[in-house]
Amino acid sequence: MTMGTVQGAGVVVTGAGGGIGAALARRFAAGGARVVVNDLDLTRIEPLAKEIGGFAVAGDASGIVDAAREALDGTVDVYCANAGLASPGDVFADEEVWAAAWDVNVMAHVRAARALLPHWLERGSGRFVTTASAAGLLTMIGAAPYSVTKHGAVAFAEWLSLTYRHRGIKVHAICPQGVRTDMLTAAGSAGELVLGPGAVEPDAVADALFEAMDADRFLVLPHPEVARYYQARAADPDRWMRGMNRLQQKWEASEA
Repeated sequence: MTMGTVQGAGVVVTGAGGGIGAALARRFAAGGARVVVNDLDLTRIEPLAKEIGGFAVAGDASGIVDAAREALDGTVDVYCANAGLASPGDVFADEEVWAAAWDVNVMAHVRAARALLPHWLERGSGRFVTTASAAGLLTMIGAAPYSVTKHGAVAFAEWLSLTYRHRGIKVHAICPQGVRTDMLTAAGSAGELVLGPGAVEPDAVADALFEAMDADRFLVLPHPEVARYYQARAADPDRWMRGMNRLQQKWEASEA
């Protein structure tokens, strides 16, 4: 599916109130797709829906598939599970923080897939796009709930792909490092230290997704260096963790 072949496709983008979600929605709409934008707050997505000639569906991303399908005349071709929580904190973060991160960053994807797969498998096609993070392939200092649940998001996307690809289901996992969004701001000093210097604009993430769709590639890496880091981590995990621990110590010293 390239820019030229999304014409007429029914697309859903959750967490579209700004940042990556808004960029994805604009890019799909520019290609001629019919786009549903979603956010908890209707006022955050109504202007975008008007701008792109799409549809605004407010509510929890876990339960909007039926409403989105209705808005799109019965068909969802592409579902972008983009809504997410930054969730900083360490192992001592409150149970509520861990539970919220798990619910939004992983279980919302599972619930959406449950609602989408029966239709997609029956017709033999569908595309599921997960906005994960480089933290889901590597890790992120100062953000245990975020890192763990983004690993979960990548793992679920992998499972969907290996289980259903022979039945026409395409899956992509977007794994950027820093992106200039509110989520980067929410990552605080750790995010600024690790992600700030190489941060890209949300449009670059949308570009990377369309390139990956064109190449039928699972991993979407707006920062190509993430592939090298991922390989280094797999080749020598202990060396990788020693390096990350040095970064942790640098961050702790900056916070002292």
